[in-house]
Amino acid sequence: MKKIIYLIVLLLIQTTINNAVMAQEDNPVLVPLPSVDDFTKGEDGWAFGIGVGVEYESAYEGSDEFGFEAQPAGAVQWRSGDNIYYFAGEALGWRGLFNDKWLLGALIGFEEGREESDSDDGRLGGLGNQEEGFELVLQARRSFTPDWRYWLVSRLVASDEGNLALFGIGRRFGEQTDGTGSEVNLVVVLHDSDYANKGFGIDAVQSASSGLEETNLSGGLRSFGIDYNYRKNINSDWQIYGEALFEYFSSEVRDSPVARSDYEAEVGVGVIYKF
Repeated sequence: MKKIIYLIVLLLIQTTINNAVMAQEDNPVLVPLPSVDDFTKGEDGWAFGIGVGVEYESAYEGSDEFGFEAQPAGAVQWRSGDNIYYFAGEALGWRGLFNDKWLLGALIGFEEGREESDSDDGRLGGLGNQEEGFELVLQARRSFTPDWRYWLVSRLVASDEGNLALFGIGRRFGEQTDGTGSEVNLVVVLHDSDYANKGFGIDAVQSASSGLEETNLSGGLRSFGIDYNYRKNINSDWQIYGEALFEYFSSEVRDSPVARSDYEAEVGVGVIYKF
């Protein structure tokens, strides 16, 4: 009788382990990174995620004013092997995995402008409104380990109003390989003079209207930053996420009259339903 009970217990344990392994194998994500949305459950074809998030963030670049803003979350995705094509909010993009070590991506996104009314304290008065536009974003990550524990990251943002580049290193925490857990990236950000002056420059007309000193920035170092991402599956359909970002500006940016703060920060949380 004891042998039978022992065999039954072993069978139950083995079945539980097999089911967990099969569930993970049946639900492989493209890469196990919490910052990368993947609603496909490892299957080719359409996948959908819909949700909402709330962010507490700077009112504009360089602002010392903060506020809450609701944002849509999720995406429409199409997976084909190691490639995912997606539409997420205001971005249309693609990401692909190569040799299990390289994650490449490209997207066309919507770039928010800036309005004088973005500052409740009137600190943008006389600077005029900046028009909204589109930007091309190219990104590459190179993992040093098969389970994407450590990686290098680079990103290029190109638009009619200048270019920005980001380089950094990343670290994933937790033993999960389903895209949940947490990760941290440490980055350095560079910009050309056009991009720098778009956010922090003041031309002669703006100076006359606002009373602020005329300012012209050169290209080079923009900031040092750190970002954190967290994701957890509540069940097979629902997941929650969190993100935080801190960016400390270079001395040239901090010296601009537009920069009322030495840093930019953002915290966000949200929930997504996958189907």
